[in-house]
Amino acid sequence: MVVYSAEIDLDTEGEIQIFDITLNVRNVVKDSGIKNGLVNVFVPGATGAISTMEYEPRMVEDTINLLKKLIPKGVGYQHDHQDDNAHSHLRATMLSPEITLPVTKKAPILGTWQQIVFLELDTRGRERKIIVTVMGDK
Repeated sequence: MVVYSAEIDLDTEGEIQIFDITLNVRNVVKDSGIKNGLVNVFVPGATGAISTMEYEPRMVEDTINLLKKLIPKGVGYQHDHQDDNAHSHLRATMLSPEITLPVTKKAPILGTWQQIVFLELDTRGRERKIIVTVMGDK
């Protein structure tokens, strides 16, 4: 088994931005030379998330609106006494910092309308490093 790792760098502006990173992940898998196995996509930090979705403008807007409805900003969270981003942490907790996908024929397996996305949930912009690890057979 071979293990290959690379990073995707993103500069964000903050407060619920959604980035399509599918092509970036596909390129890492291709560069790894791994034909069959798994790819893990992980963001270090407590206010970012990785997921899959149909990355279409109205669906992106719907996702942002849903997160704002489910976990609104400024409703008296305890963590807001320390930092003003409790809602960011809670949104990230409800999602996930990582996903793992199967790899076949040097590509991650995704559905027709399924893209890999990074969600910036913090209140301010950040320089994010997303770790992509591919494991499998060449």
